[in-house]
This record gives sequence, structure tokens and C-alpha cells, in this order.
Amino acid sequence: MKTNVLYYGDNLDILRRYIPDESVDLIYLDPPFNSNRDYNVIFKDESGRKSDAQLVAFEDTWHWGPDAERVYEYLTNTARHEGRVPDNVSTIIAALRHGIGENQMMAYLVEMAGRLVELRRVLKSTGSIYLHCDPTASHYLKVLLDAIFGNGCFRNEVVWCYRKWSVAAGQFVRNHDILLFYSKVRDGSHTFNVLYTAPSEGTQRRWKGKKQQAVFVDGVRTATSVDGEEAQSPMPDWWEISVLNPNAAERLGYPTQKPLALVERIVEASSNPGDVILDPFCGCGTALVAAEKLGRKWVGIDITYLSIAVMKARLKDSFGLDDIEVIGQPTEVEGARQLAVDHEGRYQFQWWALGLVDAKPVGGSQKKGADKGIDGKITFTDQHGKLEQVLVSVKSGHVNASHIRDLKGTLEREKAAFGLFITLEEPTRNMREEAATAGFWHSDVWNDDYERIQILSIADLLERGKKPHLPAHAKLSTYERAERVDTPLAAEQGELFRSGG
Repeated sequence: MKTNVLYYGDNLDILRRYIPDESVDLIYLDPPFNSNRDYNVIFKDESGRKSDAQLVAFEDTWHWGPDAERVYEYLTNTARHEGRVPDNVSTIIAALRHGIGENQMMAYLVEMAGRLVELRRVLKSTGSIYLHCDPTASHYLKVLLDAIFGNGCFRNEVVWCYRKWSVAAGQFVRNHDILLFYSKVRDGSHTFNVLYTAPSEGTQRRWKGKKQQAVFVDGVRTATSVDGEEAQSPMPDWWEISVLNPNAAERLGYPTQKPLALVERIVEASSNPGDVILDPFCGCGTALVAAEKLGRKWVGIDITYLSIAVMKARLKDSFGLDDIEVIGQPTEVEGARQLAVDHEGRYQFQWWALGLVDAKPVGGSQKKGADKGIDGKITFTDQHGKLEQVLVSVKSGHVNASHIRDLKGTLEREKAAFGLFITLEEPTRNMREEAATAGFWHSDVWNDDYERIQILSIADLLERGKKPHLPAHAKLSTYERAERVDTPLAAEQGELFRSGG
């Protein structure tokens, strides 16, 4: 199995097609919580400031419909799943449908059950899974996990506590999430490294220069003491870790981003260096960053190109990783054509095409701020530090010379240096003639002339090796720039103390 790769597509399909049995050491998944909300990615504007323009990264709403019905039939029909789904799982799913009806929650549970069956299959016998959820669905998910993994495989319900100032009418403010921790087998042979709580700063000052001693109970280390005073104890199942505040250096502007410290704790506890970590709902890739930092291999899956682009940018900024393979993205024109006609394909195609030229998306299926006919931008610095921009227009359908005239008008209106027109269909001669009338833009800094409108087809980019003619440094960060991350354990978080267990 390939590792340190990203997969684009529905994780249920990816798991079945690409991930072998018992090939993964640890799974962390943070699926949509069925919160009935839309989540936006916030981009930076050309000056590096946060912009009003936002794209919907995903819709966190599940609906009972044909997709959920198909998964339900697979889970409950032996002729469909051919013995790959345990009978008790089929029984539980059928009982839940009878009990709570065909609604958003049931759709969520059915879709999750189908994936959890596959995730158990790909886990090694020494492996574990951590399912991140909130209290609105954790009780249902625990029932599913008990059925899929077995009652004896439940390890912990970890409570992640955080402070978040908000008002909740008629109830207490909810300031925690749930992590459901299960092992593949019930005999205790799963990988687990005991983590210890850190002593307070005052206690550390008192112990300076004193000898620490391990405390054992029945041959098992349970704590560390100094002069008889307990120094560290095994970490409990409630974790106080701050959410990412709006000004945190770690924050990328991605919705539902989790703190790196939280996921690092999971990776440290339930895997060893060289193990394979899988995140089937990658989002902005925090689990992949934790795995890379701690010397693990990783596999990430997501269903939107927006997330794939954010992950690639983050891994490049954090570790200098470039040219990360993305399996499932089009590599030829026919694949691109299929992407354009798939469900929500227009925007997936658009985000993918913008990624081919390293452009920042500025429009989407739902967004705040008008895109003014612009799908993407590329920025660069020219004479006297002036920030110039290249406007990008992407078309997946029929194209003609009027689209080129529209782009010419947009360049004038936005006072942009020049523009790229990316088209799935081959451009006509009239389109090229219209583009030629736009002339050239000259840069004294780069001592070069650039066609004001450059037309590139998907075939040009994928099959003919053509690239846009851009200034050498026309690649400012598209997304909020991630911090550089050191991989040695010497730079690890000071709050954890690791011991083999």
C-alpha cells in the first residue's frame, strides 16, 4: 500500500478500492458532526490579510435519500454485502431505522456504519481507532462501534474539554467533544504507550536537581515521585486542550480545524514511529501533520479538492513536502470531463483546475463576497514592491470568443496585469484571435513580456506539458500559511511524558 499520499474521492469507495486488509496501525477520523451547518474556508486577500471572500468547504448536513438507502441496503442485505457485514451490525442498523425513522440522524448513522465496517477491516490486529464526535451523536455511534468492533474492544470515551465563550439558551454551554477509542482486538495486544500528566511549574521548581523515582504497582509503573511526592500520573480520559483561538499561529482559516496538540496525543499513545496513520476525513490535514512530525507514515482521504489543496499547501509549508501524490484526481482529459459532470462537479472541477496553475480560488457554490466573474487569482510582486495579480477564469462547458472579451473587460476593471483562461474544451481560432488583440503586459523587474490573455486547455496542462507564462515568483501562499514544524521528538510538546506500555 502506498503511504504519504492523498486520495481524492468518497472514502467509502477509496477504502474498498485502495486500502488492503490489516494495513493500518491507527485511524483517527473527525467526520462531519451532523450539525446542520455550512462551513467556510477563509482565504487571504492579495495583501495577505484575511478576506471577506469565503468558500463553503462542506455542508455538515446529512439527508436521507438514495445514497443513504443504498448503503442501508448493503448493510442489511446479505446478498449485497456477501458476509462482509456482521449480522449484529445489520440488526442494529435495522433497529435504529425502526426506532428513530428516516431522518438526518439516521442518514448520518447509516453512512458512518458503512465506513466503520471498512475501517475495522483495514486495521491491523494491533491497531486502534479514535472517532471524534460531539454529544449529539456519540451515544448512537458508540452502539455502532460496539456492534462492529465488539464490546470488549471499547477502551475509552475520552472527553476533550475546552473553554469557549458562548451563550446557550435553556441549557449549559457545551464545552467538550468526545473521542471514542476502540482497539481492533479485545485481548489487550493493541499498541498503547502510556502518557503521563506533566507536573505544575511550581512542583517542577521544587524538584529541580532532585532524583525522580518510578512508582510500580504489581509490576506496572503507575506514577513518578520525587522524595515521596507524586510527580506524574498516567493520563486520564479527560483532556484539557485549548481550541484554536482566532489569532493562533496554527490556525489556517479552515472550518472545524482541531489543535495539533490534541491529535499528537492520540498518535503518541496509539502508534509507534514508522506506523501507518489513516485519516479518512482529512479536512485540513491535522492528523497528517501530527503523523509526519512524529515519524509515522500517513494516508489521507477527502471528498473535496478544496481540502486536498489546503492539505498539500499545509504539508509543504510545515515540512517542505512538495509534489505529494494525489490518487483519484484526473490525469487525462476524459477524467477531467467526468469530474465536471459529477455531483457538484462544476466546483470540484474548478478547484482542481485552479490547482493545476497554483491559483487561489475566489468563488464557489456558496460564498460571501461576489467573485465578479473571477474564479481564481495568482499574485506576484513587481517594481517597487507593487503587488500585481493574474486573474484566472475556468470553464468546463462550451466556450467561444465572447468569454475572452469578458475576461478582457474584467482585466481592465480590476486593473490586473494579465489573465489566464483555462478551458476543458479546445479553444477556437476566434478565441485565440480575440486573445491576441489584448496585447502584452511588460515587467521591467523580470524583463519579460506576458500575453495579457493566455489560453490553456486542460489537454495543454495534462497531456502537452504546457504551463502558463508567469513571473518566477508568482506563487504567494494561497491559503493561510502553516507554521514550519520540526520533526525530531526533541521539539515535542512539553506537556507529555512518554513511556512504553
